[in-house]
Amino acid sequence: MKDTAERKRIHARADNKGWKKWGPYLAERQWGTVREDYSYWGDSWGFISHELSRSYSYRWGEDGLGGISDNKGHICLAFGFWNHQDPIIKERFYGVTGPEGNHGEDVKELYYYLDSTPTHSYMKMLYKYPQVAFPYAKLAEENRKRNRLQPEYEIVDTGIFNDNRYFDIFIEYAKADENDILIKITAHNRYTEDAPLTILPTLWFRNTWSWGYDQFNYKPILNGIANRQIEVNHRLLGKYKLFLEGADELLFCENETNSERIFGKPNANPYTKDGINNYVVTGKKQYVNPNQIGSKAAGHFKKVVPAGESVSIRLRFSNQTNQANAFSDFDEIFKLRQEEADEFYDDLQQNVTDPELRTIQRQAFAGMLWNKQFFYYNINEWLKGDPKMPFEFKGRAYPRNLTWKHMYTANILSMPDKWEYPWFAAWDLAFHTVTLSRLDPYFAKRQLAVILREYYMHPNGQLPAYEWNFSDVNPPVHAWATWKVYEIDRELNGIGDVAFLERIFHKLLLNFTWWVNRKDAEGNNIFAGGFLGLDNIGVFDRSAELPTGGHLEQADGTGWMAMYTLNMLRIACEISLVRPVYQDMASKFFEHFLHITAAMKSLGDQKISLWDEEDQFYYDVLHTPDGKSKLLKVRSMVGLIPLFAVEILDEELLSKLPDFKRRVEWVLNNRPDLASLISRWHEPGKGESHLLALLRGHRMKMLLKRMFDETEFLSDYGIRALSKYHDEHPYEFFVNGEVLRVKYTPAESDSSIFGGNSNWRGPIWFPLNFLIIDSLLKFYNYYGDDYEIEYPTNSGNVMTVKEAAVSLAERLISIFRRDKLGNIPVYTGNELFQEDTHFKDLYLFYEYFNGDTGAGLGAAHQTGWTGLVADLIEHTSVHKIKYGSLPTSVETTPE
Repeated sequence: MKDTAERKRIHARADNKGWKKWGPYLAERQWGTVREDYSYWGDSWGFISHELSRSYSYRWGEDGLGGISDNKGHICLAFGFWNHQDPIIKERFYGVTGPEGNHGEDVKELYYYLDSTPTHSYMKMLYKYPQVAFPYAKLAEENRKRNRLQPEYEIVDTGIFNDNRYFDIFIEYAKADENDILIKITAHNRYTEDAPLTILPTLWFRNTWSWGYDQFNYKPILNGIANRQIEVNHRLLGKYKLFLEGADELLFCENETNSERIFGKPNANPYTKDGINNYVVTGKKQYVNPNQIGSKAAGHFKKVVPAGESVSIRLRFSNQTNQANAFSDFDEIFKLRQEEADEFYDDLQQNVTDPELRTIQRQAFAGMLWNKQFFYYNINEWLKGDPKMPFEFKGRAYPRNLTWKHMYTANILSMPDKWEYPWFAAWDLAFHTVTLSRLDPYFAKRQLAVILREYYMHPNGQLPAYEWNFSDVNPPVHAWATWKVYEIDRELNGIGDVAFLERIFHKLLLNFTWWVNRKDAEGNNIFAGGFLGLDNIGVFDRSAELPTGGHLEQADGTGWMAMYTLNMLRIACEISLVRPVYQDMASKFFEHFLHITAAMKSLGDQKISLWDEEDQFYYDVLHTPDGKSKLLKVRSMVGLIPLFAVEILDEELLSKLPDFKRRVEWVLNNRPDLASLISRWHEPGKGESHLLALLRGHRMKMLLKRMFDETEFLSDYGIRALSKYHDEHPYEFFVNGEVLRVKYTPAESDSSIFGGNSNWRGPIWFPLNFLIIDSLLKFYNYYGDDYEIEYPTNSGNVMTVKEAAVSLAERLISIFRRDKLGNIPVYTGNELFQEDTHFKDLYLFYEYFNGDTGAGLGAAHQTGWTGLVADLIEHTSVHKIKYGSLPTSVETTPE
């Protein structure tokens, strides 16, 4: 990589300080989260609603529109807008709650993350703000009326954008230095008539002083100077100034709860959190402090935006400059940072020559970087309540996360989606690090290190799953992510960070032991695990007690653990090159993998295998209390996960690890029962390499045959989570007089049993598709061009495994590309997004995608794991550089 200005800033330090001290670390939604819920019955969605959020001072974080904060969330800066029609100013994005939405929580706004560098030296986003009254009531009412079989009612369905009566508001940041930030707001009027717009850049302190703790017994203060300057005084962060060019006035209140409105109690201070909102929409000055002091302040810009034109305002937040020269070099610095951002991405995207792909990839990277958030949660304090609270805390009837009192988080974390999922999610984050490592390997490595620390990981070795239930179980993908991040870091910087591997390896050992002790019920190397991230993949809720009694042995749980052993084996081998003592650990995981492989073949006295010879597919096995066992024949992603357990060890590596090699040879010579389970260990493959994999040759052929069948798993847009076979042949299971059915559902979930807006019964999900591609490429590294398959199944096209993997990647990428008719599949059914000049080059990276059409579903900004499309674009572009266009078929001559 070139030593660009941005690359130098990345390398300057590995933590979230320096140039990364300030970033987009505000949530898009702090209300409606577990952290802010102090209700007796655990009503997270109801305790603080969107309606109450403008008046209630949060305890654990802050939200804001297009905002930034320091890396501990003490000082926050974001934007309010008012179109002179709404009953409230737009300070945060609106959406329906989990109970309100017919498919769970759903943001009902249009905003796009357009650009960001890893250090946030330059950032840009876009918010589309209607000029007529925002349809709050209509969105809530229509979503409440709809059932799970109907689509979600989105803001574009209201028709509010049809006549272009809206503002395109661009929010841009450019840093002059680590603590010197230039800000520009540009509002375009897309309508044919002039329109008023109030712009409110807002600065405030996270409320740390209201909860009765000695270490936060002081309240920082903001002071106004004329109408152009707000002074910041904070004991921890020091002094800053916000310069506001051309502000009409400055408005001040306190970031403190309006107790009168929320609790019916008198306010200790008349200038409460909603003071600026109340003043702007009513014009009554009683709501803001005439002395221009407080803990929340805004510049008041009153604009009229001419039809078809734009207006801009300029701000500077700095601890280094003064009013006289605050804007003298503003345009010059902005231009420089934009050029440096282009230079950084030109280097990063040097293999991506297609302009459309470069745009998609850069916006995917932007979404990854904008979705960073300061995540603060001390569970012990949260469970007890604070010494001083604005209401009578009555405790909790069912304390959530009660066994996680050790957990204390106060870090910048990569969020799945800062509105729909603005909370900790462990397995999402593992996938995030893969894409983030291309942008900033230090940040990616730090993410993995942080969540494995002692104040995240349970003392028993379990990793916290997600905020709603840390005790739930997600797939063990963190060892895989660790190795991928290590490889990408080595590729970019030319040297592998073995110290990082060793640090992570020790913590993963604790987690691996937890899996072995807690999720292998019979001690036979077959694993359960619960829902394992696939919310409604099976017949019943795998996280709950089974309606039949007994227990499950899961093909995915066991496949994940086999993958885990091989990931740990590979990491141990790499560390052993520097520290030979780790060869013992490599041997341990080698043998553990063999035992899991043996168990997958045959179980217990009944010899029931997870592999079904009749269907040539992997299924879960249900063991009931009467001693009977039954295969649950649902053709789902569960049966594909054993494909992920694959690793290649070449002779060059083994020759450098003599102790490990000797142990491997002893096992293979003295345990022929185990040796026979390994795919072609003794037959050297491409480059004298050796293959460790759960799938043997025949089983792999049959699994790929089903996976690449377009009447089953293979869609035009990737691998479906459930075979389309179940569209006409639903799987039925009879229990307690009830019929439980699993039917192919390509779009939103039609069942509320397994969660709100998540569905694994047909849609396409990027993370598991990415793992499929990654595994296929490993198989190719062993077999080379000699191993050919039919792709798609029954098409007559023959190609190598690598070509199939690249073709699958291209199907996933095509979700965001214009097809031959000029349509973008992700926006299927949405003409506005497809054709409108001001929409068609903007991309939303959804949570998952319709298995038949490629349309985006679920969370609209889940660039986290859908951001993996950026890696797929890199891989396919490199492949085309090396090999030219991908062949669609290889003709065969009949014998």
